[in-house]
Amino acid sequence: MKNLLTLFSLLCFSFFPISSSKCNISDHGLLSLAFHQVLNFHPIPCQPIHNITLPSRNLTGSVSWAVLGNLSSLRYVDLSNNSLQGSIPTQFWSVPSLEHVNLARNRLGGALRLGPVRRGRSSLKYLYLSQNRFTSVVNISHHNALEVLDVSSNKIGSVPVGLNNLTKLVHLDLSHNSMHGHVPQDLPPLIGLRFFNISYNNFSGEVNMSIWKKFGKSAFIKAGNIKFLSSSSVNGTTSKNGTTSKNDTSQKPREHKRTLLLAILIPISAIIILTLFLCTLCILNKTRIKKKHHKANEQAVKDAIALAIEDTETSWVAEAKWTAPVVMIEKPLMQLTFAELAVAASGFGRESQLAERGGRSGLAYRAVLPGDLHVVIRVVESARDIPEQEAIAAFRNLGQLRHPNILPLLGYCISGREKLLIYEYMERGDLHRWLHELPAGTPNTEEWDDDTWEVAGDWPSRHRIALGIARGLAFLHQGWAGSGKPVTHGHLVLTNILLGDDLEPHIADIGPLDNAGTPEGDVYQFGVVLFELMTGRDGWDDASVNRVRGQVKEGKELDLLDDRLLIEGVEPDWQRQMVGCLHVGYLCTAQSPEKRPTMQQVVGLVKDLQPVSATSSVPS
Repeated sequence: MKNLLTLFSLLCFSFFPISSSKCNISDHGLLSLAFHQVLNFHPIPCQPIHNITLPSRNLTGSVSWAVLGNLSSLRYVDLSNNSLQGSIPTQFWSVPSLEHVNLARNRLGGALRLGPVRRGRSSLKYLYLSQNRFTSVVNISHHNALEVLDVSSNKIGSVPVGLNNLTKLVHLDLSHNSMHGHVPQDLPPLIGLRFFNISYNNFSGEVNMSIWKKFGKSAFIKAGNIKFLSSSSVNGTTSKNGTTSKNDTSQKPREHKRTLLLAILIPISAIIILTLFLCTLCILNKTRIKKKHHKANEQAVKDAIALAIEDTETSWVAEAKWTAPVVMIEKPLMQLTFAELAVAASGFGRESQLAERGGRSGLAYRAVLPGDLHVVIRVVESARDIPEQEAIAAFRNLGQLRHPNILPLLGYCISGREKLLIYEYMERGDLHRWLHELPAGTPNTEEWDDDTWEVAGDWPSRHRIALGIARGLAFLHQGWAGSGKPVTHGHLVLTNILLGDDLEPHIADIGPLDNAGTPEGDVYQFGVVLFELMTGRDGWDDASVNRVRGQVKEGKELDLLDDRLLIEGVEPDWQRQMVGCLHVGYLCTAQSPEKRPTMQQVVGLVKDLQPVSATSSVPS
């Protein structure tokens, strides 16, 4: 490692002019090393590195934050409005001179662990982390000099412990998270803040109305269950005799006034009672009208869906039973019918239909169920002639498949001859899209919340995906709980592998009513998936598999690797691991099925190739 740092330092010293007599070559070597996996990064001219200011430079990849934390005099970091990924370790926050950090509008995530400084007290005053994917903030009390803290628009679930001890804060933005906490106990003194926003969270507690007036209504929109206390107080009590006269000589006029008052109140009360009676009649009449039109509304919904069916030629819907119940495995209290599924899927028309490139079950539609639950409804065309009880048993068995790398079945519906399966919708899409179709150019900085731009050239990411697929297949082949019999997939291709937000793969399209294929066939198909992952090539058949096997046998593995994997400065160990992955694919695609390893053996082989930087993110 020391030789590597020296090499980076000499390169920096040779190619860039020295603009200061105090050029710290070691710092420049560290800077180059920290950004060696970041695309579009250009070394800074040789000068003392106090500031790193690179906002909106289309930087993509992962920064080696621990290396960056070794810079001797770093004070100011601005890498906002880029596409940096990964998590930030505690070593980066240990720099005692660090004062200002702006990493807003990136794709950083995980737990943000703010460790203590190496010596002395923390100098960090300004911390901007909005519009990322952080899930928690830990050890923030080590940085009690903070004056500005912005962690808005993340995925943080609870108030950072120790936040209430940051007494120097003047700007605090916790909005657009999923935070649970108590106001004001878990927060710093609100009276000293100049800006404050906790909107769109799940807080509870009581806040003085003066705080509401100070920061405005927008600071508390959908902030949770917060009560606002009035600051008004009772100034005194009225004396019992304060309105009576000293002389009680007017009893008769009083009686006259009482009689007059009754004469006025009785007719008014009668009018009020009559008005209430008439209002009650009107309400009852409207209720009868609503009930009368309820069936008409249901028919109108059916007619609207029927029109969509006619426009989109989805004739199978016309034969379905509209009142058929939907069985939700994960949410048994959610009661739906086929008609409500049809409404959620826009009548199963073309506007909700998903493109099918590798599915074998049938048509698939995107829908949004109550509770903002985004799902995919798949029509199992091959099951139309299967008896209902047999289909129910198969769907229940499929619903018991629970593994991190298997796409879980959320529910099903049997409507006449039609059988529908309901799965979670994966926003990131399938592996084919991630590997072959995502643009490699400039990200759309106007839509940071949309995963429309990713980099598929990362070996740790591809290894994570390969290992997850192998674990999912091994789980199927070993026999899952509830059946005890091995299950094979029979149609493993990239379009049947969906990706979660953390690039964890989920195997989809497992046949519920047939167990087509063999374990050895699944192993072969996994080998082809490995070849496609490592070469980046699309469109595989027996001939292309044999060509790749031939090159592996001849020792030409480096010629096969995807150019995006062979980035400048790639770790030598990574090259060895990627070549090893091609060897695993070679074993899996052996011509003789009995010579292929089992998926459990494949899991061990792929796990042994795990890159060091991916250790923390791959489950054991």
